[in-house]
Amino acid sequence: MAPPVPRISELPAPGHWRTVEFISDLHLQAAEPDTVLAWQAYMRRTRADALFILGDLFEVWVGDDAVQSGNFEDRCARTLRATAQEREVFFMHGNRDFLVGASFVRTCAVTLLDDPTVLDFAGQRWLLTHGDALCLDDTDYMQFRAHVRSADWQRTFLAKPLAERKAIAHQLRQQSEARKRTGMGYADVDAAAAAAWLQTAQAPHMIHGHTHKPAHHDLGQGLQRTVLSDWDVTATPPRAEVLRLDLAIRDLTGKVAPRRLSLESA
Repeated sequence: MAPPVPRISELPAPGHWRTVEFISDLHLQAAEPDTVLAWQAYMRRTRADALFILGDLFEVWVGDDAVQSGNFEDRCARTLRATAQEREVFFMHGNRDFLVGASFVRTCAVTLLDDPTVLDFAGQRWLLTHGDALCLDDTDYMQFRAHVRSADWQRTFLAKPLAERKAIAHQLRQQSEARKRTGMGYADVDAAAAAAWLQTAQAPHMIHGHTHKPAHHDLGQGLQRTVLSDWDVTATPPRAEVLRLDLAIRDLTGKVAPRRLSLESA
């Protein structure tokens, strides 16, 4: 049986917004500088009125105290803050960076977004989520998710010394990579659960990341979901897509439709 639909937040777009963009699953880490540089270039170049980061901006986040003057996390914070001074930036937790806290959000001047949230833009309702809570077939991950999202677990983990937290995160990443090498990829979103979320939200369209399977899915009954790309500019071919909603570009029905853009065309 599918779990109950979670509480869904609402975000009405201000009337002056003309273009909004979505990215997710960049998995930024100091060990992959090319993707970091590509993200920084995009953040400087975007002209969207609002940018939505739908989770897993970072490969791992062990607590806001990881930000120290001049280090990798600090440089990322500076990039976020510079963009947020020019346009609104929204951040949603992913499965890798769910420990991003109020201190980091405040430092970066970004807005933390509940998962899930309905964005009311262009006279349409868009349901935004990271997507991991809908991957019901991955029962091991769903149990792990429930465990680490509990307030008790997070309080205990964040009370550990920073070095110990980093060691634990490294071990978890190694386990994740080992699992991938066995051929166990990312589970996909449960279609029935996604439809239930959309119906409850009274939104015809879902936008999410997490699965690393960029595609457009017709769920029937007028419901759709669009999956964001992950980023890896060293892959062949490189992966670095932005999803854009633009008031000036509409489909044959007169509705705004999502457009996939490569990093170069974003």
